[in-house]
Amino acid sequence: MSASILICDDEKNIRRTLGMVLEGLGHRVSEAATAEDALKAIETEEFDLLILDVRLPKMTGLEALQVIRGKPDQRALPVVMISGHASLAEAVHCVQLGATDFLEKPLDRDRVLVSVANALKSSRLEREMHRLRAEVEERYQMIGKSAVMQELYTQIEKVAPTKGRVLITGESGTGKELVARAIHRLSDRHDGPFIMLNCAAIPAELFESELFGHERGAFTGAHQRKKGMFELADGGTLFLDEIGDMSSGAQAKVLRSLQSGEISRVGSERSISIDVRVLAATNKNLAAEVENGNFRDDLYFRLNVVPIRSPALRERIEDIPLLATAFLEDFCREYIGKQKEADPEVFRLLQERPWPGNVRELRNVIERMVILSGAEITAEDVPMHGLLRESPELKPAGTPCDPSDPSAPSLGVPLHAGEVLSLRDFRDRAETEYIRATLKACEWNISKAAAQLGVERTNLHKKMRALGIHRAQ
Repeated sequence: MSASILICDDEKNIRRTLGMVLEGLGHRVSEAATAEDALKAIETEEFDLLILDVRLPKMTGLEALQVIRGKPDQRALPVVMISGHASLAEAVHCVQLGATDFLEKPLDRDRVLVSVANALKSSRLEREMHRLRAEVEERYQMIGKSAVMQELYTQIEKVAPTKGRVLITGESGTGKELVARAIHRLSDRHDGPFIMLNCAAIPAELFESELFGHERGAFTGAHQRKKGMFELADGGTLFLDEIGDMSSGAQAKVLRSLQSGEISRVGSERSISIDVRVLAATNKNLAAEVENGNFRDDLYFRLNVVPIRSPALRERIEDIPLLATAFLEDFCREYIGKQKEADPEVFRLLQERPWPGNVRELRNVIERMVILSGAEITAEDVPMHGLLRESPELKPAGTPCDPSDPSAPSLGVPLHAGEVLSLRDFRDRAETEYIRATLKACEWNISKAAAQLGVERTNLHKKMRALGIHRAQ
């Protein structure tokens, strides 16, 4: 791939020779005779690589390298240092200051090409890493300007730079993971890993292996050594979600690791030192769980150094238009590649709903509206709250049904007393029940249900997400 390369050397022949070699490979080459000129060029133009002579008139190459590495927007620029008189100490110093490579004069063509290729590859990987990190940060961005959110931001900013453990509480769907990610992002561990473990999703018999890892042969099925979450999070943050669902045995092992700063893989007697900041979250009242003997008080006090509560959506109704707009943009981009306009009445109706599922429920509703609406999202596209979850099931396609049987379900959707449905809401309810019944009849085999319904498997997945259909229902 073509790259933009700046060559800084006070010898014109060196600049010309290097330039010819690199231009022959399709790179764009610029020249500078002094370090001062090179620094000016970097300020005004973006380069993929700088080839810099160590010994230059006035400002040296080493001094220029220090200036470059001292500027946040230039720290990622690869710099290959060259010199015909440098000592081994100078070469080591170049690398310590952040040089990508060091080449001695007279320059060997093949050595130059390898060094340039490696530096450009490293640069592209670095830029890609920054791009992916920016995407992750955007994806997990916290949205809201309400008073309770401003208070939450303040708490996060205060606790993030410290080493204090944080217990994040709040109802399901309020964004406790976002709080944990924000704390990690603003901490001095932000360049380290962020590892998340949902304690409720791991069977008790596998929990120790997931958290601490295991050695080969430690148990049946352990065909190779595996690092656990604690080890993977070394130098970063370990987020233990749904900590209140952890078994008593697992609680004891986690407490021991927090106290000692060491772990042992299953099947090993060797201790491994770890440097991990633990953040925990729960939607349970852990203090009450401690009182009832379901959670260890010593672990609770270890985790609950700084308590932070993630507010429910009903406490921040004014944030709903902001959240809905952000979700709308995301799902339009994902599903249709262009934005849909939303009638202002849509946001007013959304603000009137109770949202027991909090932000997660709002996100699901917006996804559903994007999929099922027309060119514009209108008030008719906003599903009514209180969609029936326990209405009589409809028989799936292909299932014999005798209309004379009084127990046979009809295609009508039961209504609450005095309730009036729009045609769209009626259709959505009927569709939800019909799809759910088909899935149950097919034992939640998506491929079989899709064939039964006469739709593509991917379309059925989208419908299920849009209508909020989950196997747990």
